Amino acid sequence: MDRGRGRGQDRGRGGGRGGGGGRGGSGPPGRGSPAPSSGGYQSRGGGPPSDRGGYRGGDRGGYRGSDRGGFRGGDRGGFRGGDRGGFRGGGFGGGRGRGGVFAPDRPANIDARLTDGSQDALVASMRSLRLKDNDLPSRPDFGTIGQAIKLRTNFFPVNVPKGPFYEYDITLEPQVQNRRLKRRIFQLAEHTDEWKQAGLPGRVAHDHSAKLFAPMKFNTPLAIRVVYSDEDDDEEQHDQKREPREYTLTIKYTQSIDTQGLVRYLEGHPQSRDYDFAPVVMAMNIILASHPSRVVGGGVVVGRNKFFHPSPMAPPISLGGGLEAWRGFYSSVRPAWKQLMVNVNVCTTAFYTPGNLADKMLEFMKAAPSGRLSSFVRGIRVKTTHLGYRKSAKTVAKVNARQHRFQAEGMGEVTVEQYFLKKYNIRLRYPDLPLIDVGGQKQNFLPAEVCVIMEKQPYRGKVPDELTANMLSVACQFPNVNGDAIVNRGLLELGLSQSPPPANAFGITVGSEMAVVPGRILPPPAVRYSGGTPPQVDDRASWNMRGVRFAVGARLDKWAVLLIQDGNPRDEFQGPNDPELEKTWRGFADMCKRSGMGVDQTPPQISVAQLPRKSGEDPLRKAAIQRIREALLSLRPKPKIVLVVLSNGDRHVYSGLKHLCDVFLDVATVCVHAAKIRKEKGQMQYFANVALKFNMKLGGVNHELAERNMAWLNAEPTMLVGMDVTHPGVGTVKGTPSIAAVVASIDKRMGQFPASMRIQESRKEMITDLKSMFEERLEAFRGKNNGQLPSRVLVYRDGVSEGQFATVVKEEMPEMRKAFRKYNAAQRAYSPKLTIVICGKRHHTRFYPMDPANAANDGNPKPGTVVDRGATAVYEYDFYLQAHGGLQGTTRPTHYYVVHDEIGIGSDQLQALTNDISYMFARATKAVSLVSPAYYADLACERGRCYIHPLLQGISDSGTTGTGASESEEVMQEARRLWRSDKSPNGVGGSLKDTMFYI
Repeated sequence: MDRGRGRGQDRGRGGGRGGGGGRGGSGPPGRGSPAPSSGGYQSRGGGPPSDRGGYRGGDRGGYRGSDRGGFRGGDRGGFRGGDRGGFRGGGFGGGRGRGGVFAPDRPANIDARLTDGSQDALVASMRSLRLKDNDLPSRPDFGTIGQAIKLRTNFFPVNVPKGPFYEYDITLEPQVQNRRLKRRIFQLAEHTDEWKQAGLPGRVAHDHSAKLFAPMKFNTPLAIRVVYSDEDDDEEQHDQKREPREYTLTIKYTQSIDTQGLVRYLEGHPQSRDYDFAPVVMAMNIILASHPSRVVGGGVVVGRNKFFHPSPMAPPISLGGGLEAWRGFYSSVRPAWKQLMVNVNVCTTAFYTPGNLADKMLEFMKAAPSGRLSSFVRGIRVKTTHLGYRKSAKTVAKVNARQHRFQAEGMGEVTVEQYFLKKYNIRLRYPDLPLIDVGGQKQNFLPAEVCVIMEKQPYRGKVPDELTANMLSVACQFPNVNGDAIVNRGLLELGLSQSPPPANAFGITVGSEMAVVPGRILPPPAVRYSGGTPPQVDDRASWNMRGVRFAVGARLDKWAVLLIQDGNPRDEFQGPNDPELEKTWRGFADMCKRSGMGVDQTPPQISVAQLPRKSGEDPLRKAAIQRIREALLSLRPKPKIVLVVLSNGDRHVYSGLKHLCDVFLDVATVCVHAAKIRKEKGQMQYFANVALKFNMKLGGVNHELAERNMAWLNAEPTMLVGMDVTHPGVGTVKGTPSIAAVVASIDKRMGQFPASMRIQESRKEMITDLKSMFEERLEAFRGKNNGQLPSRVLVYRDGVSEGQFATVVKEEMPEMRKAFRKYNAAQRAYSPKLTIVICGKRHHTRFYPMDPANAANDGNPKPGTVVDRGATAVYEYDFYLQAHGGLQGTTRPTHYYVVHDEIGIGSDQLQALTNDISYMFARATKAVSLVSPAYYADLACERGRCYIHPLLQGISDSGTTGTGASESEEVMQEARRLWRSDKSPNGVGGSLKDTMFYI
């Protein structure tokens, strides 16, 4: 429980999510796994709460929709770090995929551009380059440590046309915000005489919004008049009086774009380092998107880069609950050394299953009790059966057809049920089902059963927890399955294999073979415990703790057990005197003792909270939390830590419990499920996993690295820092704040990482109160090091897109320096050496080993695989590292990008250090997919979501929707009350603020 973001078993965001990750919830991605695109999982929050991990989902993408990927999995690891397997779902064509190396018999050599020494010469020439203050550092060198291997990567070479490109702006009158409507207007414009007479068909590309690119100049301004009609003429038939809607597109020439500047940039000309390649890359992306977004029959575009086209090779797969999974492809143009590339990846997202809306709503409620009907309905496009027109649903009404009354012409006051019977002779089947509001400015209620869900609609909400397993079974495909899909169906459907119009008009062609790049497999670090033979790290980057004890064992005393009884008698303990309960807590205490903790002989206090039944009038289960509060306050003396035995995975109970204990009661808690902790099979393993959390929350250190791996960190006082920001997702109250977290090490062991947390402006990516948070972390470090401050600070910053790298340097780095200045002495300024590394999971880069000997059993790269040539930046300092062993799907490496470096860490040192630190995650006995400090910051953000849980569920005590400026401020005020900002800016105060309460 304690889902954290649950990267459990480190499915490592997998491949194929997404999502995004979708960073990606209420559930933790998921940051992780295949990134089902858009909507779908957004990140952070979600999944049944579970101290062993859980799913991430939520607002950052997880299935962050988005491309941050979907699931991170859960790093449950535990003492054995066992391989659970999980859903090995079918191959990309719908069958059961088998793991294996992708294209092992297809010969390929590392691209010549990477073996001629020219890139090394460029790096050497840049060492003497003087950079401006906010410039990103140049690559200092390339890594050499580790076993050299060859890898395919899902990048395909694309030629840079001689150009130039001609850019045009498009304005639309009257203005239109709706994307679907705007896309239809452009579709109609392409069939006008004006469009044809200007010579545009097959020769221009546009984004269905504001930009158009052509390989030639044409006379502008060009005005194109469009008489709107929809693809389904039925919409007009219900209202013969409606006047036709007219729009005018005006195309104006903007500028010519020289493509040869990009060529010089790719070739490494010294004067080209500051070249802005974005305009050319944007144009190329729009050009290459023209075919799949327009020509692919029946296809659907999600966002700007994801294209879905159901076919017999990959038909939609039912997820249940009125949803189905579509599998498509992502494409994006990216610069690489001496070659422009197009990155192609598989992606999966949830779509609505067409059919009667009422039937699908009932399916949704039955299959996903934790899901919100409002999220299912919001924005869905429907066609009415009684009049034939189409509408977009705004929300679910709070009344049904028997409750809502209105004045009808010739009928007087009637209910909706009566109206449909008298007016249309329709006897409603589901009069007790909530009505659907399809109105614009005014309410317009319809019974759901007279609405039919239209085809090809992506689901924009978070996939409910109950359907997560089904989504994973579709999205998580083995590398050979995904690789085959990319080079066969992907290149064909995206139009990359045949250069169709308009790409051929621009002279753009794309290669048919994946790029081959050099990689290395870094050796794993040695893991150290207290006493016993040091464990051996296996080829899955996992180990077990048998025969050893925690590196630093905490003391377990003044503890308690809280039984949650919530209508699940089959799994729950009967009460404090249940013999099974005593057997269980004694067994757990014995495991803590054997693991190296000091365990007091005094039995734990035991309390029971009998929760009231769930009620629609109390969706957040506030009455249940009050019962839990009473049960905890009955414990005397106040316990240090409580083992909470949950009856089920109710996320409202979990979030309310954490909010109560962290923010109000100042008591550490670890949640377990009754069914799991009392199950004899695997019970010792479960005890062991829970003991990991107990030891860390009580101040211990589970394991550490051997001295040789810690040598660089301990050469001088060094503070490791993790930073992250999580945002509200779909279905939240508008204006709900984002949550920022900064964690940092406090001693040489690098084992304890207390956190600073804040709420801040909604969806602001940069951390607002960073100076104060950094000061808190420096103070904690000084308190544990006899007044000594770190001389080096190494920051791993998560959750930042590539377009915001420079913003981190410009806005966040100065705040860190302000925090340093607080500790200036009379004769000496305090200015530690600062290095900032961005950690990125929202990307679609994948690597495929070519030799089975250099691959894991499922065909993924082996743990420790690092790549810094071929698919990386031309000038800047970055690399991809897959530190973990993936458990399912195609593993996603983490992209590490150095945006500031005063320490002067070379590639070998930084890559090895990052790999080593990935083994220090305290909640598992395995390496994790994201370097541990950043992972901890992610978990701290996830915990903060529990404190503002009502707002994230779309519920505000004040009743506001957050739509206006004053209402948005009300939402922030409510968040501050929930956070108890007046007591502590961290939300958590008292003794917990100095612990890893969030883990």
